[in-house]
This record gives sequence, structure tokens and C-alpha cells, in this order.
Amino acid sequence: MTKIDRLQFIADERQRLEKEGLLVHIRTIESPQGAWITVDGKKVLNLCSNNYLGFANHPLLKKAAQNAIETYGVGPAAVRSIAGTMSLHTELEKKLAHFKRVEAAISFQSGFNSNIATIPALVGKEDLIFSDELNHASIIDGCRLSGAPIIRFEHGNPSSLEQKLKDNYPAGSTRRALIITDGVFSMDGDIAPLPALVELAEKYNAMIMVDDAHGEGVLGEGGRGAVDHFHMHGRVDVEIGTLSKAFGVIGGFVAGKKIIIEHLRQKGRPFLFSSALTPADVAACSAAVDILESSADLVQKLWSNTGYFKKRMEEAGFKTGASATPITPIMLGEAKTAQEFSRRLFEENVFAMAIGFPTVPLDKARIRVMISATHSEQDLDYGIDKFVMVAKQLRVI
Repeated sequence: MTKIDRLQFIADERQRLEKEGLLVHIRTIESPQGAWITVDGKKVLNLCSNNYLGFANHPLLKKAAQNAIETYGVGPAAVRSIAGTMSLHTELEKKLAHFKRVEAAISFQSGFNSNIATIPALVGKEDLIFSDELNHASIIDGCRLSGAPIIRFEHGNPSSLEQKLKDNYPAGSTRRALIITDGVFSMDGDIAPLPALVELAEKYNAMIMVDDAHGEGVLGEGGRGAVDHFHMHGRVDVEIGTLSKAFGVIGGFVAGKKIIIEHLRQKGRPFLFSSALTPADVAACSAAVDILESSADLVQKLWSNTGYFKKRMEEAGFKTGASATPITPIMLGEAKTAQEFSRRLFEENVFAMAIGFPTVPLDKARIRVMISATHSEQDLDYGIDKFVMVAKQLRVI
């Protein structure tokens, strides 16, 4: 009897991914994040990271982390609900609530954990979730964990959402309903039509939640996010944020109505069952909030760089999709084309990774460029010139 290799399916899947240009090649960073970094032993222009404001290597954040280690040690050694809540955690949460202009906030170990903590705490298998079809994977996983039926509406389309609500959530229903959308969509860089979605939530008496991972530090006054951008304070039940993108560190948070935040302290499973963020991380995040509270210069520089880069790229003939934020997708179509484009850019000292299925739909592969306040115009000019050169080599413009 022939013995079947029970792990052959992994080798087969890898071969398929490689054949279709979907195998992810993970590069290694050997320096702090910045406009130029060392990757696989090579100094390259960084057009990849989520370090929107340059906080990942900011001297004030590093100093805050160092001081926290001296004062509090390297780890909390417990979950938040038993013995892991330090004064640093509560201080950060008060600062985040003030920054977000909400009643309260709670911090988690990541933005992903924030979603899988919050969604199952608000709805269960007897309830309903209405989710934008392009919502982030962490939202999708949080929805699945809740057990609630998931009803997807067309991306960024309030009319589609209303039809779904009419069909599935009649007036007087005893079920709870939760509408969920990203604030900024991470692959296309477009912004959710939040005012229209909030109006529908109010009309149909549904809760509404916004995952603003890519809006924090980017949109709104001083980087307060999509809700602030649209002046919707008090009308959104809960906002999810991350501390690993514009804030430059690690962690996530939930901000919103106090009753929801207190509920998450009792029901949020990552809060109850996973160790708390380290003192160094929390202190660095707190320092990032302080900087944003005191100055909007970095946010303004980010947007200045964004406008400059997009204008020049579009003039060169590149398509940047529906982006309205510093996330700038350079649309290429085929996954193999995008991977070859990325490889050739790296040869020219530009680090910009290809994004393909399943992160984005088939035939919508791209190079996703992430603009930062750390870039100079000279940096951006260098990157644009290399994009044009490679595009001509591959005949994509």
C-alpha cells in the first residue's frame, strides 16, 4: 500500500502560488524605519511601510520607551483584567479618548485584536452584521467569531446598504444590527462615505462601527481620523484604531461611547486572555499622541508629499485608482507583472512591494506606495523616475 505524504498539499499550494505570481517573498529590514532603509543588505528608498509620520524612529518616542523600561520593566507579566493594567495603560487610554474627542477608550495588543474583541462583544448569532465587501481581514475574522450572519453591501455604496437593511432588518426587530466599515480602505486608499452610512444607522436604529486604522494620524484635525474629518462626533458608536501605522509603534484601541468601552473591559477576549502591551510600547504610543496634540506639522507634510507624488505619477501616465489618501496604488493588473515590477524597482534601490490576490481581487494587482512625512521631494523624485524607467521596460505605460 502506497503511503500518501500528508503534507504534500502544502508543496502543491506553494507551487501553484509561484506559478501564478502570488507567492509572497518576504524581505528583511535591517535598519530603523525611515525614508531610506536597509533591506536585505541594500540601502533603498522606502515606499512600503505604514510609517506615515515618521514616528517609528522618532527620538521622543524612543526616549519615552527607554524611560518606561527603567521605571516599569520590560513586561506587565499578566492580562489586563488580573494584574497587567499599569498606570501607563490608563494614562494612554485617557489621552486617546481626549485625542479622539470621545467619552472613553480602551487599548489592545493590536488593531486586529481590537476588532476580534469588539465585534463578538456587540453582536451574536441571533443578530446581524452589515459589512462593506472590502473591509479588512481583521473585521472579517471578528465577524466570523461573533457567529452573527454577515450581510455584505457593495463597497462604499450607501444605496446598497439601505437595500440590505430594508430586506433583512425590518422596523421593530428585536435583533441587534451592526454596520461596519473601514474609514480608509487599506489597498485602494479611498475613504468611506461615512455621513451617509451614519444616517442609515440612525434611520434603521443600528449600531455603527468604523475601523480607522489608516485614518488615524492622517485624516481630520491633527490626524484625528475619519470621524473627525466628516465632523461626525457623537454619531458613531465605536471607532477601532491601530497604534502600529501612523503612531509608529504597536497596539490597537477602541474609542467611543463609555458604555461600550466598559463593556469591552468585561467581554473583550484579548483584554481578558492575552497579556497586556509592554511598558515601552505604551509609553511610546503615549508620546506619539502628545506630539499630535501639540502640532499638525507632520500631518501637513504628509499631505504635501502625497499631493506632489500623485500629481507627478498621474502626469507620467500611471493609474492610481480611487485613492484619496497617502495610500497610492499603482494599478498593474496581472500579479506576475506586479511582482516583476517590484523586483526591478528593488534592483534600482526602490522598495515597493507588489500586492496581489487574495489581498486584492484577481487582475487588480498593484504596487501599493505608502507616502510618509519623512520623504523629501528629492526622495519622491528619485522614486518617480525609477517607476517611469521600469514601466517603460515592462511596457505598462
